[in-house]
This record gives sequence, structure tokens and C-alpha cells, in this order.
Amino acid sequence: MFAYARYGLEPQAERAFFDAMTTESLKARVMDASEVRRAVTRVAHEIVERNKGASEVVLVGIRTRGPVIAARLAKEIERIEGTAPPCGSLDVTLYRDDLASQGPRSVERTDVPDFDGKVVVLVDDVFYTGRTVRAALDAISDLGRPRAVQLAVLVDRGHRELPMRADFVGRNLPTGGTERVSVRLQEEDGEDGVAIYEQ
Repeated sequence: MFAYARYGLEPQAERAFFDAMTTESLKARVMDASEVRRAVTRVAHEIVERNKGASEVVLVGIRTRGPVIAARLAKEIERIEGTAPPCGSLDVTLYRDDLASQGPRSVERTDVPDFDGKVVVLVDDVFYTGRTVRAALDAISDLGRPRAVQLAVLVDRGHRELPMRADFVGRNLPTGGTERVSVRLQEEDGEDGVAIYEQ
């Protein structure tokens, strides 16, 4: 019970937490808090440079950790440009192509600012097969018509199953197919860091 309380897990998450702890082993800690901070800062600068400023940029984080990273990017862009771009969050659960095989999932709130004619930068923590991003693109298409869509990720671990790539990457991280990349953020997990677990 100590572990559950320490990580602030709800009772329904206890079984999943226990299963993960007993079937995975830590392989490597690949980013600490300072490295996460520097990656966010670098991506923010790249977004501003690519778009010749940020006046036409809207940041949309893919839940769960995407909105946290998007908010950090917005704060950093404000430091660079003097004004923070609009920021929102997107739940792609109902757009996923694995709903039938994965079973019911909880749907979180989607809250995005108007982005018609603007450049939407989708933000996620880990870029893997590309299926989550594909779902996000479908969701964005239903919500409006941006001038362009770009993708910013904290970690790109490879193993793409769809023909897509990120525009902005905090860290390229080669991984094996049996490994899991865990991103922890202060706002959600009480600390910043990225680790690889062997399943």
C-alpha cells in the first residue's frame, strides 16, 4: 500500500501499478530534470524559428502528458517572444484504431482554442508507432481547419508503423520493441525524468 500512496494512485490503478512493478525492470534513466528542461527550451526555440515567431501558432497537447509539455513550451515561447501562444488539450480516445481490441477507456476533456487558419503544433511526450498522432490528426480535422499541422515530441523512440515524422524532437531515443519509455513530469508525477524499462 505504501507504493500506491507514494505515487498518488487511485484504487482502480493499484492492480495496474502492481503488475507493472512486478513485470518490468529499469534498464536506464536517460533524461533527468535538467535534460528535460533543456529539451523543452530547445524545442521552443525551434518552433519560433520555424514559424518566424509564434503569433500564428496554437499549441495542442495530446493527453495525458502532452498538455503539460505544451504549457511549458508556451511559457518558454513567452519568455522568447514576449507573448505566449494559445494552448489547449486534446483527448484522442474515440479516434484510436485499437478501441475494439483494447476495450472501454475513459474519455478526458478536450479543450482547444480556435485554430482555423493558424499553425497547430501537436505536442506529445513519446512518439512511437504514429497511431496516436494519426488519431490526433483526425480529431483536429473534426474541430477545425488549421493552415498547417506540426508535431513536437519530448522523446522519439522510433518503431513507426505509419509514414510520419516529428518536426521538433527533444531527444531521439533508440529502443527495442520489448522496452517501454516512461516519461515523468512534475505536474503529473511529482518529478521530471525519462527512463527505459525492460518488459
